[in-house]
Amino acid sequence: MTDTTPRTRIGGPVMPSHARLRPLGPEELRIVGGFWGEKQELNASTIIGHCLTWMERIGWIGNFDRAAAGTVAEHHDGIEFVDSEVYKLLETMAWELGRSADPQLEQTYLSLVDRVAAAQEPDGYLHTSFGRPGQRPRFFDLEWGHELYCFGHLFQAAVARFRTGHDDTIVAVARRLADHVYEVFGPDGRDAVCGHPEIETALAELGRALDEPRYLELARLFVERRGRRSLKTTLFQGSEYFLDDRPVRAADHLRGHAVRAMYLAAGAVDVATEFGDAELLNAVERQWESTVARRTYLTGGVGAHHQNEEFGSDYELPPDRAYAETCAAIGSVMLSWRLLLQTGDSKYADLIERTLLNAVLVSPREDGRAFYYANTLHQRVRGTVPAEDELSERAESSLRAPWFEVSCCPTNVARTLASVASYVATASEHGIQVHQFADAELTTTTGDGVAVSLRMRAGGYPFDGSIVLEAESGAETELAVRIPAWAEGARVSYAGAPVEVRDGYARIVDEFRPEEPVRVELPMLPRFAYPAPAIDALRGTVAVERGPLVLCAESTGLPSGTDVDAVLLADDRPLVATPTGAEVTVRLRPQAHPGWPYGSQPAAPGAEEERPLRLEPYFRWANHGPSTMRVFLPRAGG
Repeated sequence: MTDTTPRTRIGGPVMPSHARLRPLGPEELRIVGGFWGEKQELNASTIIGHCLTWMERIGWIGNFDRAAAGTVAEHHDGIEFVDSEVYKLLETMAWELGRSADPQLEQTYLSLVDRVAAAQEPDGYLHTSFGRPGQRPRFFDLEWGHELYCFGHLFQAAVARFRTGHDDTIVAVARRLADHVYEVFGPDGRDAVCGHPEIETALAELGRALDEPRYLELARLFVERRGRRSLKTTLFQGSEYFLDDRPVRAADHLRGHAVRAMYLAAGAVDVATEFGDAELLNAVERQWESTVARRTYLTGGVGAHHQNEEFGSDYELPPDRAYAETCAAIGSVMLSWRLLLQTGDSKYADLIERTLLNAVLVSPREDGRAFYYANTLHQRVRGTVPAEDELSERAESSLRAPWFEVSCCPTNVARTLASVASYVATASEHGIQVHQFADAELTTTTGDGVAVSLRMRAGGYPFDGSIVLEAESGAETELAVRIPAWAEGARVSYAGAPVEVRDGYARIVDEFRPEEPVRVELPMLPRFAYPAPAIDALRGTVAVERGPLVLCAESTGLPSGTDVDAVLLADDRPLVATPTGAEVTVRLRPQAHPGWPYGSQPAAPGAEEERPLRLEPYFRWANHGPSTMRVFLPRAGG
């Protein structure tokens, strides 16, 4: 039976007990159309069902049925952490049900929860790969077993259900499991950590939601225990891979496995927030700064190494070998959001926008039935179309694949799209802040008690920069609208007068009326993006951006038989905006194939005539079949 909780408990994925900015829940803000509305509808109509069908088909959900029946030791489908994908799907469904009532989805959700709950053991432990007769013992392999990682995703699924107004089965399951974890790993228990961080931020959020300080304390313990080299290493996975080489508060940059690093940093911000630990918060801010400055791709993606899915060294950002895992990009958004809530600094919202629109949205195919796991910025060979009914190796898929043997990214994309409205706006003591642009409606109350309603019309964004905000407030309050760092020359007006932009936001204080909207005009002219000279792999190249979007050249836009690597971009020629991208001037270099690729003299420039080439958004590439692609193009005069 569903028990609806008091409205005071309702909210979004992240609800700090105190912060400079207060996030808004789905009952306060919803996306009602436009670009992000289309993405949410695709998620609801297709991606959720696609994930459910695949996990039923290959037995990952059936593992819970066999665990409940006592037969899972005889037959378990998938690797150790496939439980987590079921939990991420439950989280997705909960946020989607909070966004839009759907009786059929509700029934599917409750049925799936019951199947999961049936597998929970009397002491609260819940994992389909460990602990039963014939299986490896519980917590036998903290380096690779991913038990605590899976538990974290179950906790986040429970938070989603609780924050959308229900204290029912999944919440009860999470309570029992969290109590069990506290008993085993709490202050009087085992002094250890999980090889894959995730439970830290999940415990913090569960503790916030359920007002349970023990869960927050356990999150703090897991963060503080990291960095003592307690996890067993291998020839290829050292302590840095596990983020166990130094304490979180002592690190100067993010390193190791990119997803693990982002999840741990997000958890550290949660812990720092709840315990007033300024030193820990400052450490994560420092790590974010150095990582953005020297270890982040133009798209916002992170992770330069296929080996171990790791960060590279500073400025090691090869476009053709970029791993840039989708889950790492989502982890980056999670981290930046937490830092934005604590600081109010627009740079975090800027990176969220860049990462969502480029490094995250490149993953799902436009029909919602295939995904990228890794996201290259330079495809040298035409990809191979994967079978629609076969599993793919995650890093070897040269086109989006319907499912992977390790399918963490599709469900991560799904839960992100279901809750993406949470990143749009916040409230504070004296006002409302708009951080991302979408067709959205907002109704909330500021900390000092002023009721505010707002209708944002941004249906053409991110292709069109005209945004209108119609606000109404019962008393004087502040409305702050982020103006992206890329939007040089942006114009903001209110009541017929221009508005000054300070610290990344246009700030207006007034008693607002809908008939006097705030109008924002963001310049959407394409612009060049030149890489730092220290990025050796990009020297002599240039990329093109338009608004918040990174553009790319794709072979499908070239004459038949022409490879994208033959393109030289004339960066001394003007860029021309197109409805969704840009037109640039290029020439094609000779396609000679000598027996030795080096010479005693520089190669002579080609004699080909200049020609126009359309660049389109990177997130759309390879939606029309195999192609070659480049984000950074060699400069014709470089």
